[in-house]
Amino acid sequence: MATDIAVLGAGSWGTALASHLAGNGHNVTLWGRSAVSIDAMKASRENAQYLPGIQLSQSLQYTHLLEDALTGVSDVLVSVPSHSFRPMIEKIADQREADCGVIWACKGLESGTGRFLSQVVDDVLGDQSRYAVVSGPTFATELAAALPTAITVASNTGQYGHQVGDWLHNDRFRAYTTDDLSGVQLGGALKNIYAIAAGISDGLRFGANARVALITRGLAELTRLGEKLGARTDTLMGLSGMGDLVLTCTDDQSRNRRFGLALAEGLSVDDARARIGQSVEGINAIRAAHDLGVQYNIELPIVEQVFEVIENGRSASTAVEALLSRARKSESR
Repeated sequence: MATDIAVLGAGSWGTALASHLAGNGHNVTLWGRSAVSIDAMKASRENAQYLPGIQLSQSLQYTHLLEDALTGVSDVLVSVPSHSFRPMIEKIADQREADCGVIWACKGLESGTGRFLSQVVDDVLGDQSRYAVVSGPTFATELAAALPTAITVASNTGQYGHQVGDWLHNDRFRAYTTDDLSGVQLGGALKNIYAIAAGISDGLRFGANARVALITRGLAELTRLGEKLGARTDTLMGLSGMGDLVLTCTDDQSRNRRFGLALAEGLSVDDARARIGQSVEGINAIRAAHDLGVQYNIELPIVEQVFEVIENGRSASTAVEALLSRARKSESR
């Protein structure tokens, strides 16, 4: 049965998901802040800024008015930068129907608190709401072009998770389900930090060996922290953990990796961010990840060095040298 869904956020990922859901036969309205951009998409059936050259579903609807987007829908999918997540959920709380389900495709932690976005939803909407997070190794351009993709859906209720998975699933898009909200959210947030590190390493021409070492040790850090936060190891070794980590660290479609490459060139944080021109979630996540390591007394050396570069102005080359000069130890630590 067709479902009425509002997708909030007309960036690359929100647009790709909205077009995908509409192509799967659902009644989807895409909301964006800019009336000019929304009108241009409506006229051309293309998001020329973020997904140039890709035609969007003919049935997709558009609006720049949030009230119109939320009127009469049974479910809302949020795709905004993590620092905008709480304000968006608060707006939804004021305007949604009482039983409206909430899905998000944001990969980050709450700015200032380091809390999972599911905890934000609990705060604002109450823990009786039905909600789900969509995460995994995905680039928006490939989804929008109908290339094969696989993701994970984590939900606070098994029934809702399977329902969301059904809406997304088709012969080119596989949606797996889990109840491990902590693991899926942690993997999606921290992989951006390790992608920055991988970009720095590659930008300094440290080679493939160093890149793979960073990815592998990044996964070890992610697993150590995940154990403290209630994440399951099998989740962190799956699509939303290792899968997303490998993708983001190795392909230049990743904004976070490109940001690291720019830092390796000697650009400042602000200039590197300006070059990317879109939200770089690793910047938003780094302080939260660093503080979690301190709070739980966990060694997160890659996180620590990326933190020093972004927050304290350490040079990219000095940060990598600091990692390479660490004392030798057992791989299991």
